[in-house]
Parts: sequence; C-alpha cells; structure tokens
Amino acid sequence: KLQSLKLLWTLKPLNRTFHGHPRLLFSDVYSQYESIRQGKQEIPKYFNFASDVLDKWSEIEKAGKRPSNPAFWWVSGEGEEVKWSFEQLGFLSRKVANVLTKECGLQKGDKLILILPRIPEWWLVKVACMRAGIVIIPGTSQLSAKDILYRLQASKATCIITTDKLAPAVDSVASQCQLLKTKLMVSKGSREGWLNFTELYQDQSADHSCIKTKIQDPMIIFFTSGTTGSPKMTQHSQGSLGFRPLLSERYWLDLTSSDMIWNTADTGWILTSIASFFDPWVFGSCIFIHNLPQTDSAVILNTLCRFPIDALIGAPTLFRMLVQDDLSKYKFMNLKYCMSGGEPLNPEVMEQWKRQTGLDIHEVYGQTEMGVICSVCKGMKIKPGSMGKAAPLYDVQIIDKNANILPPGQQGEIAIRSKPIRPLGFFSEYLDNPKKTAESERGDFYVTGDRGTMDEEGYFQFIGRADDIIISSGYRIGPFEVESALIEHPAVVETAVVSSPDPLRGEVVKAFVVLSPAFSSTDLKSLTRDLQDHVKKTTAPYKYPRKVEFVKELPKTVTGKIKRNELRDKEWGRI
Repeated sequence: KLQSLKLLWTLKPLNRTFHGHPRLLFSDVYSQYESIRQGKQEIPKYFNFASDVLDKWSEIEKAGKRPSNPAFWWVSGEGEEVKWSFEQLGFLSRKVANVLTKECGLQKGDKLILILPRIPEWWLVKVACMRAGIVIIPGTSQLSAKDILYRLQASKATCIITTDKLAPAVDSVASQCQLLKTKLMVSKGSREGWLNFTELYQDQSADHSCIKTKIQDPMIIFFTSGTTGSPKMTQHSQGSLGFRPLLSERYWLDLTSSDMIWNTADTGWILTSIASFFDPWVFGSCIFIHNLPQTDSAVILNTLCRFPIDALIGAPTLFRMLVQDDLSKYKFMNLKYCMSGGEPLNPEVMEQWKRQTGLDIHEVYGQTEMGVICSVCKGMKIKPGSMGKAAPLYDVQIIDKNANILPPGQQGEIAIRSKPIRPLGFFSEYLDNPKKTAESERGDFYVTGDRGTMDEEGYFQFIGRADDIIISSGYRIGPFEVESALIEHPAVVETAVVSSPDPLRGEVVKAFVVLSPAFSSTDLKSLTRDLQDHVKKTTAPYKYPRKVEFVKELPKTVTGKIKRNELRDKEWGRI
C-alpha cells in the first residue's frame, strides 16, 4: 500500500522524464502505476483532491518551484479579468467552505446543486465542496424549471447555488422540494429567501481544515440523459475523477506546469470537470476560462490570438464552426495542441483545420460514466476517423451481444472490462437505480452503447450509437460515415443522418443538411441529386441518403452534440 500517501506527495522536483516532459510532482506514484493496474498493489485508502493535489501545488508555488503563471485565469470578454495562484485558490475556497458549513449548515455527504455559467465562483464552490466533503451536482444554466425540479427531487439536494437569472425558476418549484433548505445566489443584488453568496464568502474566515475523505467517497453526481426515460444520476468518487489522473499520467492531456489550457465546454458537462479542473491541475497547469455567453467564432479566434493558450479542447461543433472562417486572418499567440471530444469529428474538418493552421486535432472519446476512454495523444499517429487507443487503466474491446471479444476489423459494441476488478475511473453507480447499473454490464464488460471497430494497431473507430445504426435492406449503416462523406461537399456546413421509415426497405438513410450561405439560392432538387451522387462516389453506394431535408440548424444538446434521437423520433412519428 502507499503508506500514508508519503510517496504520493513528494514535493522535491525530479529530473526523470516521461514522453520528454519533466515530472515535477507525484513522480513516485507513477512508478506504482503498473502494480495498481494489475491489481498487485492497492490504491490509497484516503484521498481528497483539494488537500492532496491543489494544496500541494500551493506549497510548491510558495517554494518557487512552479512557473509564475496563474493557476486560474478568467476573462469576461468585456474587459474584466480574474487571476488566481494556487495559494489564492486555496485561500478563497476555504472561505467558501466556511460559508457552506457554517452559514448553510452543510455536512459531509450532503448534496449541493451547482448551476452557474463559466464564472470564477463555479471553481471556488467546487473546490470548497471537496474540502467539506459535500457532493457536487453540476448543471447547465440552460436548465428549465422542470429540469431543476427533477434534479432537486431525485438527488435530495439540501442546497442550490445559482444566479439571479435562474433564481425565479428555482422559486417556482422550491415548494415541491421538502429537503431543500438553503438557496445561495451569485449576484450583486438580493432576493427574498436567498442568501447572497458573494457577500457571505467575502466576510468569512479562511481558516478551514479540509475534511478527510476516503478514495471511494462520493464526490460528484452528473445527470446523464439516455435515449429513454429520465436522466440518470451518475455518481463519481474522489478516486474515479480526482485520483485517476495521477495514474493515467500524461496520456491524453500531456501538459506541464507552464502550460495553459482552454476548454470551451459548458460547466454542466463532465468534460469541464476533467479538462478544466482535475487533469490540468494535477500537472499544475493554468486553466483559462472565457465567460463565452455565446459561441462566437470571432470571439474564440481573437481570444486565441490575445492570450498565451497552449491547448484548446472543444466539441466537434466548435471546429466545424471555426473552419468556416478565414483563419489566415488570425495569428494564434501560443496554440500548439488541439483536442476534440463529445462525438466524432469529420476527417474533412480535421484536414481543413490542419491546412489553415498547421495544427492537428487530437480526438478524445469518453463518457460521463468513466471519463476519457480512448484518445489520440501527442506523438501518436493520427488516423482520420479514428479516436485513438484505449486510455490507461482501461481494457477496451469490441464485443458481440454475448460479450465475446471480436477480432480486429469486425464491428461490434465498444466495451470496457469491468470484472474481476472494476477499474479506477469508473463511476460508482447510477444512484438509486440498481437496475440501470446492472443493465450497463454484459458478462465481464461495461457496455458503452456505442458501436465501433478496432484495427490491428489498437486504434478504435466510432460507427454510431447502438440505437443510431441504420439497417436498410439488410445493410448496417453507421450515420457518421455518411455524415463524413456529406460534409466534404462544399455546400454542406453541418449534417445529421438518421433512419427514416420506408415501406420497401424497412428504413432508409435520411440526411438533414445545413447549407453554406454560398449555396442558399441553389436549386434544392438539383443539389439533392448532387449530394447523393457525391456520397455514392465517396463511400459504399448503398449508404447514400435516399432522403435529404435542408434545415437552418440542427437540434443540439448544451454540450454541442447533435440530437439525432430527436430527429429520428420525428421521422418515425414518435414526436
């Protein structure tokens, strides 16, 4: 065992390297990686990300052994900026922890719903909750009153923190939530029945002792939507999100304490917890945040030119949008590493970005249930359409309906081995839903619900959600390959492919297409034939869309994922 975490928290910088980068922190735990992965050595019993990672970086900072760049850098887009060192982050988060425990009466294990946009308070509250052992439930600011009611009732949360914009929605349902005791509002104003978060934490003492938490103690709950039913509560522990980056090392992010990363995802999405919180701060990196009330390509590109951002990560929608601009007008200050996650990125978009910026886009594949599953890391060969190789700790395979491992090149379901040892990084459970938890496994594997293939080199390729697969005249057709073919056509800005009922073939491929402005006045019948012919020439002819509908925009989730299930349900008359 890692006795008392003595090896883990070594502060002396070492000269050893990994993939050419200096290991400045936690070097000794990396030597334990293989033993832990193989089950020969146990993980530590106690762990708290706030005290065991963030506070250690604060010590390193004070000792002058970390670069002078901030730990957190936020810009409003209207001239306001916030910069925190790790020491300042610790000071302020202890004040917030006192607000939660002393003013609100919250205790270890209590649940707090956090619905804030990309503002600094989101990060303070999250660290403070870890210090106090409070379970955080992030939510997007686009939640409706009905969404908030469901989350409050299902989670049994006793506290909610949000803005004055969402406060009326909370008040409209609060009477139906008997366990909700405290409402905190991040605002310059006041509201009856609400405590003012800003005023309270500014007046608090910074004297707070971090609570001792076990590595399996619950830390975060994400509400995740499925194709049917209400969103599930996916619970993660201190270990699955906080400790795992220490073992996975530099696999997908590969940052140093001199680097700055910008992730554009919404605060309600797990990617923000991973890419804008846990993983960068393990490396002592600076997390850059733009308030970004609206996703505007000019704002994003100008931000990359004005600030020393080394790494950028966003949904494929972000890069599809950016390549529509004339990128030759922009000179990025420091950008060297680009990542895309959430759904597959079309190879054509990757080629356009590379041609105009000289930068590759590295794909990352993951799920709320276990974070990063596969990725194309630095130094790996990039295969267009591939989402890379399995992440450390995970044995990823392609399996059939009987949980048999399929050979390379054969299509099946993407699964991660979960038995006999459940890997660190897995979610603990779907809270209060043992049936769904059990249904997520098949044999010795957790089944992602995504279909794909693996090649001889261990690279995985995404084909589509198991429920997105189109079976037409006996042919199995993945929507992504059709979408990739369509988006190569200059008339197509964005597209989504779903199944559509057909009396002869059972179902056929239908494409919803958002046109480039340059083609807005084109004859649509002629353009439809042109697009169909293009797909026939680009991929197997049987995959071409027999139906094409031109739309102004595609329905998307708050994280930028296309809602194919919504389009499909409309086609089949379920909506």
